[in-house]
Amino acid sequence: MDLLNVTAASIGSIIALFLLTKLIGNKQMSQLNLFDYINGITIGSIAAEMATSLESDFLKPLLAMGIYALATVLSDLASNRWLGARRFLEGRSLILYDNGKLYRNHLKRARMDLSELLTQCRTGGYYNLDSLQLIVMEANGRLSFLPKPDARPVTPADLNMQPQPDSPQIPVILDGKILTGNLQDSGKDMQWLNHQLAMHHYTPKEVLLALCNPDNTLSVYKKEGTNKHTDRFQ
Repeated sequence: MDLLNVTAASIGSIIALFLLTKLIGNKQMSQLNLFDYINGITIGSIAAEMATSLESDFLKPLLAMGIYALATVLSDLASNRWLGARRFLEGRSLILYDNGKLYRNHLKRARMDLSELLTQCRTGGYYNLDSLQLIVMEANGRLSFLPKPDARPVTPADLNMQPQPDSPQIPVILDGKILTGNLQDSGKDMQWLNHQLAMHHYTPKEVLLALCNPDNTLSVYKKEGTNKHTDRFQ
């Protein structure tokens, strides 16, 4: 009987977590503020306690999870509506380095020492501090770097070039299945697709992935019959 209760509670907690996640909204870890992070941990802890508890009263943990989820939603709404609430809940950005000057007080507020700052710079691809104009710690804890003009990558605009506008590839076949919606969105039809596949001597069932290119061509990747037994990157 206890095993049945644990199984039922586990399934119920999974469903509750899924619904509450949909209510809160999807966020990357880097987009979570401290309040969202704490609420997420608390909701997960309540769900785990609910799954392993042998008590039959599941209403109380479900109610607690709902309250924490509602608090998260309200905090997000307040952050989006009022600047003061956003600064209170999410914090402010801190300028750590600006044009050759290190702000020690901001480093202390960010709880970051110079060694960690240099490590973050190297991780970002900047091994010379003199090549940076600005370093900012964002409210989510990540560092943003602004290189000096002479250290920035060359762009077509710097070379007075005007490249043609580009567009992404659109998948039209996935694992042998034709994606008719994507095919229509790309402005193509079945006649065009069959013609392109005939040029490659493939049928749709033989294709693992087919991508419609901006230049009206088709990139085709065939299904492989056997897996390679060697690892060239080992």
